[in-house]
Amino acid sequence: MLKKLAAEFCATMILVLIGCGVAIGVGCGDTGGIVATAAAFGVSIIVLAYTVGQVSGGHANPAVSLAMAIRGDITWKEFALYALAQVLGALVGSGILVLIFLTVKSTGANAIQPALLNAVDGVGLKDNAAKFAALGLAVLAEIVLTFLFILLILGVTSKKEWGGFAGLLIGIALFGIHLVGIPLTGTSVNPARGLSALVFNMFAGENVGDKALMLIPAVVAPFIGAALAALFWKAIAGKKEEAKEAE
Repeated sequence: MLKKLAAEFCATMILVLIGCGVAIGVGCGDTGGIVATAAAFGVSIIVLAYTVGQVSGGHANPAVSLAMAIRGDITWKEFALYALAQVLGALVGSGILVLIFLTVKSTGANAIQPALLNAVDGVGLKDNAAKFAALGLAVLAEIVLTFLFILLILGVTSKKEWGGFAGLLIGIALFGIHLVGIPLTGTSVNPARGLSALVFNMFAGENVGDKALMLIPAVVAPFIGAALAALFWKAIAGKKEEAKEAE
């Protein structure tokens, strides 16, 4: 178990270092920055899947671990330990980025992006109503994106014969998820990554209240999306998997 936790710690730290590091370095204000950041997260998870994945499964994401616990691949005790290791790894990764870039103002933290703000403005909402409407859209976006990401993971990991391709497919999926999500919320789909970047960003002392509210779409929403995906998967494939295990 200690080896598995160490693997999850390192995997999440590396994911944050590379993914958020590219986001900070190139920015996400244009198409090039969005593609580069999405590719960084996608390639990172492919590499991690084929390395530490052999030790711990290479979740690098508490939402993934939650889905695996619901499916029964890991115990709830293992889920709690995995999540703790992942959060600590993400915090260390974000801390290293703060030291490298010498700033807490830019940490790759999630934020409501212009696409959502413009959608709210388009229906005439203003002030607090507009803020909470945009927050609601951000929560919905993260739930849907995480649901799709986790559903793919559950699908490609459901058959042993697909094991050789699973890491590649998951990485490609994460790349696509980020292409869609970065213009909306910056894309979390990973509570550890969302939490660590926001925690350090709060030290900048600017709009701390708004950043605290972003914990809902960045941290809470991915858990909801993952749970829904796992329950949906059990509903459509659970009996089939149980029959195979019985055989």
